[in-house]
Amino acid sequence: MFTHPLSPAEARQRDAFVERLLGSTRGTFDIFAIYLGDRLGLYPALHANGSLTATELAARTSTQERYVREWLEQQTVTGVLEVENPEAEATERRFRLPAAHAEVLIDADSPNYLTPLAHMLAGVVRPLPKLLDAYRNGGGVPYREYGADFREGQAGINRALFLQDLGQSWLPAMPDVHARLQADPPARVADIGCGAGWSSIGLAQTYPRVHVDGFDLDAPSIEMARANAQAAGLNERVKFHVRDAGDPSLEGRYDLVTAFECVHDLADPVSVLRAMRRLAGDRGAVLIADERVGDTFTPQGNDVEWMMYGWSILHCLPVGLADQPSAGTGTVMRANTLRGYALAAGFRHVEILPVENFFFRLYRLQA
Repeated sequence: MFTHPLSPAEARQRDAFVERLLGSTRGTFDIFAIYLGDRLGLYPALHANGSLTATELAARTSTQERYVREWLEQQTVTGVLEVENPEAEATERRFRLPAAHAEVLIDADSPNYLTPLAHMLAGVVRPLPKLLDAYRNGGGVPYREYGADFREGQAGINRALFLQDLGQSWLPAMPDVHARLQADPPARVADIGCGAGWSSIGLAQTYPRVHVDGFDLDAPSIEMARANAQAAGLNERVKFHVRDAGDPSLEGRYDLVTAFECVHDLADPVSVLRAMRRLAGDRGAVLIADERVGDTFTPQGNDVEWMMYGWSILHCLPVGLADQPSAGTGTVMRANTLRGYALAAGFRHVEILPVENFFFRLYRLQA
């Protein structure tokens, strides 16, 4: 029993912390209720039909009315949905999804689309027993243990960014590279850690001449990438490979070599950066995008570190420690850490590109 008497200031601090944890609990319920609504197709059905009763929504989504009714009421109480006739009998109430919320929940092309976060959070807690074991005994948790939810969520949360900002602002920040990607003969791009392929597809859509090779060790991600390229009509110019980017037998000369939001996950980032330098040769460019964390640790962190440390303690650090020996980088990879890796890999200079993005910092590495 904690019996230490609290001062008035400590009591206020305690009460504020209680409120914070209750708010976090509410947010957790929001996340997993959104997960249900997305996986079961409830949000798209509501958006397509204007308003529906629980019975109508269940019929349109092949779900059970009693579960759907409880979910609709929960979503209304928490402020996600609206009800048109709250005084009606439970089975007669009509619920609708506000247009402003629909953009966030179902518009995959919007930069405000956040439903993939629910998938990522469902996935990030999937291997908790193995994570606890790693904390106690060392080692890590392989990426595959986080399952389809995390894989699909990670792909979805960056999709609009890669299909839009990559060609509109990121690559134009390197004018010589931007020009080369538009010129003949067609440029070749190697996309390291390509995941579900949206960065490779975004490159190919922006630059109709380029040919892209995407590399990733996760076979299910490569399957998704191939399907995405096929759907986009780009499978002739975009190829995906289950292959280690650090493999010394990997050959080719590329005009651009990229690694988007993956260097901090690597057990041996220096060897992968060294391979990227070799693939780019003397004339090719190397572009890294990673988290926009602060330059140094501070108790308050910067405006994104609360999230980045969360991903790190649950996912990125354990994934990076799954293979040994490991650099043990974690999500919060500061600029000087990347600079050190790049210099050790043989690069002479690391330039931070003048691109404003809330989550990412872009680095051009020069041999």
